[in-house]
Amino acid sequence: MISVIIPTLNEEKALPLTLGHVLVQPGDYDVIVVDGGSTDRTCHIAENEGRIRLLHAPKGRASQMNVGANHASGEWLLFLHADTQLPSGALTRLNALESDLSIQAGGFFHRFSGHDWRLRLLSSLNNLRCRWSKVLYGDQAMFVRRALFERLGGFPDQPFLEDVLFSRKLVKVVTPVLLTPPVVTDSRKFVQMGIWRSVVRASLILLAVELRLPIVPRTFFRDIR
Repeated sequence: MISVIIPTLNEEKALPLTLGHVLVQPGDYDVIVVDGGSTDRTCHIAENEGRIRLLHAPKGRASQMNVGANHASGEWLLFLHADTQLPSGALTRLNALESDLSIQAGGFFHRFSGHDWRLRLLSSLNNLRCRWSKVLYGDQAMFVRRALFERLGGFPDQPFLEDVLFSRKLVKVVTPVLLTPPVVTDSRKFVQMGIWRSVVRASLILLAVELRLPIVPRTFFRDIR
């Protein structure tokens, strides 16, 4: 069984499409939405769908996803961003992988929505990086067996980049698999902030974390809905 865990915060625009791509799929799974204090219709959208369990947690993806994992019953924990759509057949494929104990974790290749060549290039470069390093980003619909997730202590209590920090711990003990077709992430954040500007900022953030620098450009993480 798969527990699909979706952290939300004021995602009334993106959440319906994401849920639609999940709930239309066959397979053995449940869906947990963990809200971090939305003031829009996000919780109403989740509550109106009978197949979804709505939980609440302190704001922050790490906190929200850890709460979802604590309440999950699936063998697989699949962490799905509220603005990212799963490809058709993704959950059926994960159900089939459940009996293969050689596979302990993984994610999907990635692309952004829209047709901007810069976004397509960015996705291609990120997929190459991921193929080489196996370090997953959160918008790649990371999945991990529940026992392994618990053994690694869950997502670190960080305001951002919890996905990268957890993935770095993950690759020390297992080799994550990468699945196709890719997931599709809404490109609005990169478009609104400026694509090249966003790429530079994201690179600086990762560099700051890698070098343990105290100053990180937090403006990249401001809420954009």
